[in-house]
Amino acid sequence: AEKIRVTGNKEKNKKYFIVSKYPGNSKFVSYDNMKKKKPEYIIHHAVKGMLPKNKLANRMITRLKIYAGSVHPHHAQEPVNLDEGASLERGVNNRMEQINGKNE
Repeated sequence: AEKIRVTGNKEKNKKYFIVSKYPGNSKFVSYDNMKKKKPEYIIHHAVKGMLPKNKLANRMITRLKIYAGSVHPHHAQEPVNLDEGASLERGVNNRMEQINGKNE
């Protein structure tokens, strides 16, 4: 989310309306400040605007995970390292042999 780029003058002109729970304490935050403080909010706000306005959208947006950098707690299930000259088919065949060997 920290690598977001926008076209035109949106970086200077785009504003986000932030609402607090206190009356009269709402404020506008520019795109630049939002990108520095909470870059994941920019993606969250854009995706939420594209979803339907109903209960299903609330469920969908809670399942969306956005991280500012490349570090996150999710990993691939079983990544296969491919060396030079190695093929993906060999990795798949080895995996299939492991699966078949466990079943017997």
